Amino acid sequence: MRKWLSIITSLYLFQRTNVIYRCLHFCVHRKLNCVIYLQVFNAKTAELLSHHQVEIQQKFPKEGWVEQDPKEILKSVYECVERTCEKLQQLNIDITNIKAIGVSNQRETTVVWDKITGEPLYNAIVWLDLRTQSTVERLLKRIPGNNKSFFKFRTGLPLSTYFSAVKLRWLLDNVEEIRQAVDNGRAMFGTIDSWLIWCLTGGKNGGVHCTDVTNASRTMLFNIHSLDWDPELCQFFDIPMEILPKVRSSSEIYGLMKSGALTGVPISGCLGDQSAALVGQMCFQDGQAKNTYGTGCFLLCNTGQKSVFSEHGLLTTIAYKLGRDKPVCYALEGSVAIAGAVVRWLRDNLGIVKTSQEIEKLAAEVGTSYGCYFVPAFSGLYAPYWEPSARGIICGLTQFTNKNHIAFAALEAVCFQTREILDAMNKDCGIPLSQLQVDGGMTNNKVLMQLQSDILCIPVVKPSMPETTALGAAMAAGAAEGVGIWSLNPGDLTAVTCERFEPQINPEESEYRYARWKKAVMKSMGWETSEAPSNGDTSIFCSLPLGFFIMSSMVMLIGAKYVSVISIVSLRIESTED
Repeated sequence: MRKWLSIITSLYLFQRTNVIYRCLHFCVHRKLNCVIYLQVFNAKTAELLSHHQVEIQQKFPKEGWVEQDPKEILKSVYECVERTCEKLQQLNIDITNIKAIGVSNQRETTVVWDKITGEPLYNAIVWLDLRTQSTVERLLKRIPGNNKSFFKFRTGLPLSTYFSAVKLRWLLDNVEEIRQAVDNGRAMFGTIDSWLIWCLTGGKNGGVHCTDVTNASRTMLFNIHSLDWDPELCQFFDIPMEILPKVRSSSEIYGLMKSGALTGVPISGCLGDQSAALVGQMCFQDGQAKNTYGTGCFLLCNTGQKSVFSEHGLLTTIAYKLGRDKPVCYALEGSVAIAGAVVRWLRDNLGIVKTSQEIEKLAAEVGTSYGCYFVPAFSGLYAPYWEPSARGIICGLTQFTNKNHIAFAALEAVCFQTREILDAMNKDCGIPLSQLQVDGGMTNNKVLMQLQSDILCIPVVKPSMPETTALGAAMAAGAAEGVGIWSLNPGDLTAVTCERFEPQINPEESEYRYARWKKAVMKSMGWETSEAPSNGDTSIFCSLPLGFFIMSSMVMLIGAKYVSVISIVSLRIESTED
């Protein structure tokens, strides 16, 4: 349950003892439960050596809105770096030998800040925020045939609340301070990686304003073929190009740390979280795929130097570009909005469990959902439907259903959503996957992993170190030109030990359960529209027909014994009118 914000820092320890070289890496990871989580790895073995974490707050100012404070994120990053350096020193590791820093992050989350003051002009709007649905609908009216996929062959993406361009458009339309900053030439836009790199390299005192190709490809302003911002897309969204960061590769030196314990260390790696996990899983060959189970669920399949466009609701995105002179590689991606978030919902909203780990125990006790199906479409449905009107439902309930069955159904829902994406990917690629490589915090749940294998009818392979996002960004940083402490040649990469889950049910049962899930999905659609109810006074007297009906009913009830004939006549007249 990681994947909201990550910072990965690569460390190189040069130790001359019989000419021994060791390479270490540490990362900071933002968990679903608002924690900056830092890890230390041995690059030769991928062994986790140390970690530190700091809790931060996430904000829900309105229904469907999700925000975070960029300054709090930055402060927590600095705190994690300092505490981790202290722990490394306690392990007798000399931090002066740290050679490189890499950054990984949630990709679509949007920040705008003032380059003169260095202050954010609004909270970061998080990737699964839904406030931009009306913005999407307004933009769709300008597209021939209201075609959401109109820009697909430039961007790889459908028009959706998911991506940064519509979040930025909303900010420009609704935040006066941002509009003024743009007019005055003071505004800077970026995803979380851009904000952090700018701040860490000096901020208002010469900070580097950049992003990498993987993050840029999630904005819907980036042409995935020319590998640059697209003037026509910027014109369509009415976004000034001068506020955009410079786009660079995923593995090169961007700038130097200007403060803190790592002052002077180059920042040399940058990958969106899902691309970082693809690299961390070492999926460098065409057709290799991984699935990350975090807040959402993200299945990526490497398609090599060829951009493959889906006919079944998947996204075409940039997988990585590991060096300025290296070729760009693409991926097909299926995105599920709610995966680990459903466990948190059961914990925080329903109180079914006290900790996220308890859900595995509850599900294991029953081993079945007893016909209960859970569609956690809290933010609409992402791939392969792209249906923002969907909302979460739990169906198939009986008097026998209890919290254990609901817990099982929640885990099963994550697996069914992955099955939908994998089916679409198999159709688009033409070669079905023979196994699924997985990572992310939820993979610690053995019930979930076994369910996933059962529902997919193929083996599920989990590395012993599930935080491959951190590992991938560290690899990119260490491999950068001018750093050169990590080889990305497949033959030089350390093999990772894995745990394997084999299917334990017959395919017929899997298909039956999957068909029932699809039926539940159809029932979840069409629940919501962009028209919100009034936020005014909700008393009954705000509605004259309702207030009049209730008051008149009370009068008739009180006076019934005195005017019974009139009451009877009134009822008969109502009956006649009906």
